[in-house]
Amino acid sequence: MSDIAQHAHTHGHGADGEDGPSWTRAATLLQDAAPITVPEGASGMTIHVVWEPGDPGTPPHRHSGPAFGYVIKGAVRFELEGEPERVIEAGGTFWEPGGDAIHYQDGNALRDARTEFVVTMMCVPGKPMLELVDEEELKQRAHLRAPRPAA
Repeated sequence: MSDIAQHAHTHGHGADGEDGPSWTRAATLLQDAAPITVPEGASGMTIHVVWEPGDPGTPPHRHSGPAFGYVIKGAVRFELEGEPERVIEAGGTFWEPGGDAIHYQDGNALRDARTEFVVTMMCVPGKPMLELVDEEELKQRAHLRAPRPAA
C-alpha cells in the first residue's frame, strides 16, 4: 500500500491499496505533521522562495501560524528554535508550528547553486505572515537555541 493510501486508510478515508483506484498509487505522503494548531480565522498562503548561491536567507523571524515547506531545488539550511540546524535537500520537507517559535535560518546551504522551495503558511488575521525578531529578544531566548555546529 502506498504511503498516501496507508495514511488515508489509517485515517478512515477508505483507500483501496495497490490494486485499487489510480489515485491511491499516484501520490506519496511526504510529511505528516501533528499536532498542529491553526489559528482561528486563519488565511493560508503559498509562496515560492528563490535564494541565490550562498544567500543566508531571512534573518531570525517567526510566523503567526504553522508553515509547511517542500524544497524543489538545491538545499535549505533550516533551523527552528530548540532543534539542531539541518540541511534539507531537494525533495525534502519541513514544517514549523508558528506562534512563538523563532525560525533562525532558512537560507541557501549551497555556495554554487540556486535553491528554491515552496512554503504554505496559515496566518493569523491582522498579523503579518512574517515578523523579524530583534537582537534583544534573541539574547533573552539564547538558552532555547540548540547548540551550534562546530565551525
